[in-house]
Amino acid sequence: MAKDYYQILGISKDAGEDAIKKAYRTMALKWHPDRNKDNNAEAERKFKEVSEAYEVLSDKNKRAIYDQFGEDGLKGGMGGGGGGGGGGPGGAGFNGFPGGSFSFSSTGGGGGFRPFTPSNAEDIFAQFFAGGFSTGSNMSPNGMGGATFMDMDGGGRPLRVTLEELYTGTTKKLKVNRRLIDSSTGSYYPSEKILVIDIKKGWKPGTKLKFAGAGDETPTGHAQDIEFILEEKPHPVFKRDGDNLTVRLDLPLVEALTGFTRNIQTLDGRTLTITDDSRVVRPGQTRRISGEGMPVKNSPDRKGDLIVEFRVNFPTSLTPEQKSAIKANMPAY
Repeated sequence: MAKDYYQILGISKDAGEDAIKKAYRTMALKWHPDRNKDNNAEAERKFKEVSEAYEVLSDKNKRAIYDQFGEDGLKGGMGGGGGGGGGGPGGAGFNGFPGGSFSFSSTGGGGGFRPFTPSNAEDIFAQFFAGGFSTGSNMSPNGMGGATFMDMDGGGRPLRVTLEELYTGTTKKLKVNRRLIDSSTGSYYPSEKILVIDIKKGWKPGTKLKFAGAGDETPTGHAQDIEFILEEKPHPVFKRDGDNLTVRLDLPLVEALTGFTRNIQTLDGRTLTITDDSRVVRPGQTRRISGEGMPVKNSPDRKGDLIVEFRVNFPTSLTPEQKSAIKANMPAY
């Protein structure tokens, strides 16, 4: 079913720019995954829908195509005119971030209209509540724009990274929009600074990164420090426990009894094959694979273990013939 962007934001089809911003602000804060820990999957879906709706309706060219051709026309490349960059306009939302406002720097695309691909929802959120963000509409969610910044009541700002990024290490570049003082007039003027953050292999959530003097200049002449706190995004396959990783494998009863082979794609893209045809796998049984966990902080050549947890799926019913065959071929314990 095609999405109704106006309905998602709860606005009328003649809503103006201010109404669209206000609706996005309300809905984005309501459904941000960080505020919905108990219902993360649903919140993630709603948050992406709200962000996509805002990205389209806040751009006059995308909105015009959507109003005429709908979602299919927008994403299929109908219409003309320039596609523009992803995300909505800045300047609205929270003000007074200590240390300056933040955005990821990136280079956008050019040329004529291309089929619309939604930008990363976190990037749109970061732009709206920090200002100054610009990106091409085809930017990868795992690219340079993967972090969100929210005020933490005097603490550091969260820097959200994927489990893959913590496994392999990565570098993120962030543009800081800060205010400095003109020594001749005593008034503030805007300035930009690029921060380069090297995420090391094996870093854990809660790791703090401090940039001394990278923020706004104070009346005393000292620039504020900027601090980030590493946050790990949930992974669809693996769960992290310190330096170890856990993965769950579901087995039908027949494979639990007679043997199985499964392939698991590791965080660095390798294929790990797990085979067992010599023993019966019981529900809740685990297997430890040494050296296939996360890199160990400060010793990246060492790795933790991969813990495979087995869940056995039993059939809901059996035919009389199947029951007889089981009784005839399996001893009673």
